[in-house]
Amino acid sequence: MPNSLSRQRAEQALLRLGQLHPKLIDLGLDRTFNLLEKLGNPHLSIPPQIHVAGTNGKGSTIAFLRAMLEHANNKVHAYTSPHLVRFHERIRLAGRLIDDDTLADLLEEVETKNGSDSITFFEVTTAAAMLAFSRIEADITLLETGLGGRTDSTNVISSPLISIITPIDRDHEHFLGTTINAIATEKAGIIKPSVTVISAHQHPEAEAVLRQRSKELNSSFYMLGKEVAFDHDQMGGFHITVEGQSLSSPAPTMIGPHQSDNAALAAAALMLTMPETPQFSILAGIRAATWPARVQKLDHGKLVALCTQGQSIWLDGAHNRHGAAALAKSLTHLHDGKWVMIAGALNTRPPADFLNELKPLIHHLVTIAIPEQDASLSAEHLAETASQLGISASPATDISAAIEQANHHNDQGNRPLIIGGSLYLSGYILKENGSLPD
Repeated sequence: MPNSLSRQRAEQALLRLGQLHPKLIDLGLDRTFNLLEKLGNPHLSIPPQIHVAGTNGKGSTIAFLRAMLEHANNKVHAYTSPHLVRFHERIRLAGRLIDDDTLADLLEEVETKNGSDSITFFEVTTAAAMLAFSRIEADITLLETGLGGRTDSTNVISSPLISIITPIDRDHEHFLGTTINAIATEKAGIIKPSVTVISAHQHPEAEAVLRQRSKELNSSFYMLGKEVAFDHDQMGGFHITVEGQSLSSPAPTMIGPHQSDNAALAAAALMLTMPETPQFSILAGIRAATWPARVQKLDHGKLVALCTQGQSIWLDGAHNRHGAAALAKSLTHLHDGKWVMIAGALNTRPPADFLNELKPLIHHLVTIAIPEQDASLSAEHLAETASQLGISASPATDISAAIEQANHHNDQGNRPLIIGGSLYLSGYILKENGSLPD
């Protein structure tokens, strides 16, 4: 079948499925279990899993795990979300992005089996991923929660190799709760009886929740900086020791001090559960791992051509307070002066939390509404919020106008540009620039 027809089938199926609950996130596992049962319970026969939950760093941690495992000659399935440009980014089968034919066939099969039953987009696409994973041979499956953990559709698995918890912070409070304790309780929901848990360094309240849940389920608990000895070096590298095994790594290729934390978390997880993984494969994975829209440098493309010639242009998907704090540290390492910024944001979290972390680094902020996102803040609202915080800011009608304004405010000719505030904005920028993730 011609590829264009397969692509059209896949896009039409995604459109239909996206209209099931276009405005609603309705958390729970009953619908997912019911659909999986209709499909023959494929989640019970997928390759061994590593399950990752947390507020920030999940995708990067999975990118490190995948690179490490693949360097050790493992075939790796991966399920991540959200996608930036194309849905295909969410599902990797034995290392490769799912193709149009396979995706179209899966979505149509799952849609037919579900019939008229109530279901959400994430639930039905998770079921499709499980079906694909059960049919294609691989050595391991990497699963990222979509939202929370306890009632997330990926939490249908019963006994992963290990549960990984990345840093927990306030986010999606209208679904997960308004306190660190409540949010950590949702994330801790992926912990399974007698399955090892490894966590990034956490806020004391989150740590207490994770330790208590692990104790209740007789699950061994490890935390970076405690049960896993963890030290940074002055060059951005790190050293870890866990259960008598030690590893020293140079700084990851992915930029930012937080990426050393993510790499160490991934490395320690493999050292605990797959100690046969060669250290040279772990180190090679740390060097090789990439993850789009995480302090990503844009060197060429349609939008880059509109920017000041010779200007350094970067893209990042950070969208909450914790992510913005990590981004600020990364920007400080890249440039010792102030930045021009183009930003857009959704109305699902207070924009001031994000902007306050970046305020000391912003020379001028140009705001835009995120195209094709009903939940986007208006450019005017975001600019007004920034101005109230003491940030020089102005709204723009679209990305071309925003770049034109950014060029005007690059008065010294050498101020770098950072574009961020939302993964949805990052996806739009990559698409418009012609920088499709692979």
